[in-house]
Amino acid sequence: MATALLLAGTAATAIAQAPDEAASAAVHPDLWPAAKSPAAITDPATEARIDAMLAKMTVEQKVGQIVQADISTITPKDLETYPLGSILAGGNSGPNGNERSSAADWARLVGEFRAVSQRPQANGVAIPIIFGVDAVHGHNNIPGATLFPHNIGLGAARDPELIQRIGAVTAAEIAGSGIEWTFAPTLAVPQDLRWGRSYEGYSSDPALVAAYAKAMVIGLQGVLVAGRSVDATHVAATAKHFLADGGTFEGKDQGDAKIGEAELVARHAQGYPAAIDAGALTVMASFSSWNGVKNHGNKGLLTDALKGKMGFEGFVVGDWNGHGQVAGCTVTDCPQSINAGLDMFMAPDSWKGLYETTVRQAKDGTISAARLDDAVRRILRVKYKLGLFDVEHVDRGNFAAVGAPDHLAVAREAVAKSLVLLKNNGSVLPIKAGARVLVTGPGANSMAIQSGGWTISWQGTDVTHADFPNGQTIWEGMDKAVREAGGIATLSDDGFYKEKPDVAVVVFGEQPYAEFQGDVPTLDYQPAEAKDLATLKKLKAAGIPVVAVFLSGRPMFTNPEINAADAFVAAWLPGSQGAGVADVLVAGKDGKTARGFTGKLPFPWPSDARSPVEKAQFPVGYGLAYGDKTKVPPLSEKLGLDLKGILNVENFFSGGRARAPWLLSVTDAGGSRQVESAPVESSYGLLKTRSVDVAAQEDGKSFVWSGPASFHLTGPNADMSRQLNNSFALRIDWRIDAVGSGPTQVELGGKPFDVSGWVMAAPAGQVSTIKIPLRCFADAGADLTKVGYATTVHGDKGLALTLLSARIEAVGENLACPPTVK
Repeated sequence: MATALLLAGTAATAIAQAPDEAASAAVHPDLWPAAKSPAAITDPATEARIDAMLAKMTVEQKVGQIVQADISTITPKDLETYPLGSILAGGNSGPNGNERSSAADWARLVGEFRAVSQRPQANGVAIPIIFGVDAVHGHNNIPGATLFPHNIGLGAARDPELIQRIGAVTAAEIAGSGIEWTFAPTLAVPQDLRWGRSYEGYSSDPALVAAYAKAMVIGLQGVLVAGRSVDATHVAATAKHFLADGGTFEGKDQGDAKIGEAELVARHAQGYPAAIDAGALTVMASFSSWNGVKNHGNKGLLTDALKGKMGFEGFVVGDWNGHGQVAGCTVTDCPQSINAGLDMFMAPDSWKGLYETTVRQAKDGTISAARLDDAVRRILRVKYKLGLFDVEHVDRGNFAAVGAPDHLAVAREAVAKSLVLLKNNGSVLPIKAGARVLVTGPGANSMAIQSGGWTISWQGTDVTHADFPNGQTIWEGMDKAVREAGGIATLSDDGFYKEKPDVAVVVFGEQPYAEFQGDVPTLDYQPAEAKDLATLKKLKAAGIPVVAVFLSGRPMFTNPEINAADAFVAAWLPGSQGAGVADVLVAGKDGKTARGFTGKLPFPWPSDARSPVEKAQFPVGYGLAYGDKTKVPPLSEKLGLDLKGILNVENFFSGGRARAPWLLSVTDAGGSRQVESAPVESSYGLLKTRSVDVAAQEDGKSFVWSGPASFHLTGPNADMSRQLNNSFALRIDWRIDAVGSGPTQVELGGKPFDVSGWVMAAPAGQVSTIKIPLRCFADAGADLTKVGYATTVHGDKGLALTLLSARIEAVGENLACPPTVK
C-alpha cells in the first residue's frame, strides 16, 4: 500500500509545519486537497430536465425537497399536504413501530411513501422521495440480514478489496428491501478512544481511511457511468460526518475539535477526496464543532472546502436535528444552515414546523432563490442518478438477497481477517484437534455483545439470537469446530467445569452501545472487570492454558487481563458470524486452521488508562501470526491516573443516560430493574421509562407512573463530603409532563424530601430546574462520605416527567430546604 504510506507521511508533515489557526473557523483553500465528483454523476440531458422542473416548482415544493422526516413522525398521507423530498428511518424506527420488520415490510413502507410522492401536483410536478437508513455494518436494521464486523474490525483486516465486496453485499441487501440510500461509510479518524463512536472509524491512520473510503463507496454505489442510473443492486453512499467528528475534545460526542486547519485537513479530511472522486452521492454534516463553530452552520467547511476546493456535486444532508445546535437556531428555524451550504435538513420530528418556517424564509429572501435552487438541484441530481424518476425508473426489491448464503460467507471471512493476536505465549493457539475445550465468559454465547450498537435498534442492547437465526455466537462456532476436529467443547457461564479442560477460552468485553451511551471517562476496562479477571485468574491458577477473546469497540487498558491469559485476541465487534472466530482459533484434524491470524491493530493499544494514548502497549500495525516466536512479558498494571479522581462523582445523569459509574434503575413493590437505552418497566409495571428527544437525539428519559414506584441513580459509596463543605447542591433538570395523585419526593443518601410543591408549580411541558443543598440531606442524617443512592425520585399514579440531568453543582445562593419526609 505504497500510496497510503506516502499519504500518511505527507499528512504528518503538514501537521508538523502548520501554524496554529485554532482561533478561526474560516478555511484557507490552499490547505485543502483538490477533488472532483466524476462527470458521470450527471449529464446534459439530466441537467436540462432539472432546469425544466425547477422552472415549474413552487417555493413550497422546493422547500419540501430540502426537508427530511423520520418514519416515526410522518405518514404517507402527510405528503399530500407537505411535499417533503426525503424520509429516513432512524436507529430506533421501524415500519409501523416494529424494529424487527422484514425486508418485505420495509419495501412496502417505502413504496407507500413513494407512491404518494409520485402523484403529480397541480403544476404537473411529481418528485419521488429518497429513503435513507443507517446500514452501517451490513443492513443492520433487518433480522436475518448479513451483519459484518463494525468498522474498527474491518480496519484491522487491512484489505480494501474485502471492503469493496462488503459494500456490494450491503448494498444488495439494502436495495433488496426497497431502499436506495445508506448513511455510510463513516470516515472519522478517531483520536480519543473514550469517544463512544470510535468503533465507527476504520483507523486512526488517515491513509487507511482514505483507501477504505474509495473501496466502500464503489462497493455501495458501483462505478458511476455517464447516462446510466445506479443499478438495482446498488445504493447511494454517504460520506460522514463532515468534519472531524473523531477529533472532538475529550472524546465527547457532538463535541468540539479544537485544532488548527492544517491538522483538520491532514488528519480528518483525507477520506473525503477519495470518496468524492469515487462518486459519493451524498455527504453528511457532523454534529460536532470546529473551534467553537457548529459544522451544520460553517459555510467555510460546507461550501468553500467541500463544494468548492473538493468539487462535491452531490448533496449535503444534516444529522439528526443537528441544525438546531447552530448559534441562533432552533430545530424549527434555521436558515443559517441552508445558507452555509447544507442542502437537506434531517428533521426527524421537527419537520412540520421547520418546513413552514423555511417556506416563509424562502419567500422573504432570508434564504435566497439561488441558494434554494442549488440545494434542490443537487437533490434532484442524485434522485435522477438513482433512477427514481419514471423516465429511468430502477426497481429495487429482491428479498432473497437479505442474508443470502454467499453474503454470509463474506461476513465470516471478514470476522476471521479482523482478529488481532496480541499474545500467544507457549503457542497455546491454535487449539489442537481432539482437545477438551471450556468456553466461558459473558460474551461467549451473546449475539448482542458480539454485535454491538447499531444492531436492530440504535444502542443494540436488546438483540437476541432469534434476530439472526442464520448467525452463530462465538460459542456455537467454537463448539462446531472443536467437535469436527474430534474434540469436546463445553459452555460454562462462570468458568465452572466437571472435567478439567485442555484449554479454556474466555470471551468477555464491553456491553453494546452507540453514540452518547458509549462515551467513557477512561480507557480502563470496567464492565464486570472483577468477574472477568477473576475467571481468567481462577482458570490460570488451576493450571489450564487460557485464551482471552476480548470484544470491544475500541482498544482498552486490559493489561491485567492480558497478564492473566496465555493468549489474548482482540476480536472487536464481529457481528453475526461468530464461526469466523473459530476459523482462526481451532485447528482441524490436519493440524491446520481454516484461516490464520492476519489482522493488524488499526489503533494503538494503550499501556495505561489514559486517552488519547500517550504510550502504546502495542502500536498501530502490531499483530502476531502463527509461527511468530514473540513472547509478551508481564505488563505493568498501573493505570497511569487517579481513577477515583477521573470517575465522576458529581454528574449522575446527562445525555439521556446514567453516567459511569452510576446506574439507573426503576423499582416498585415487585423489585428493581436496571435501565439502559431500551424501554423498561418496573417489575409490576407501575413505572415505565423510555428514551425521548428534548434538545437532541434521545437526550432525556421519560418516566410515567401508574402506581407507587421510584427511579434510582445508584453507584459506588462516593465521598461527597468535600462538596458538602463547599456549598454544593443536588441539581435536577426535568420536564414535568403531568402531576401525579400523590406526593413527589427526591432522595439522596437515603434521606427524602417532599418536592410536590415544586412539581405542581413547574411550567407544564417546559424544562425546569430544582436545587436541593447537600447540607439539607446531611442535616437530615445522610452520611455524605458514603453515598450509594445519589438521586432517587419517588412518585405515584399520574406523575409523568422527563429527566434531562441530575448532578452536584456549586451554588452561590442561599437556598432553602424543601419539607422533610417523616
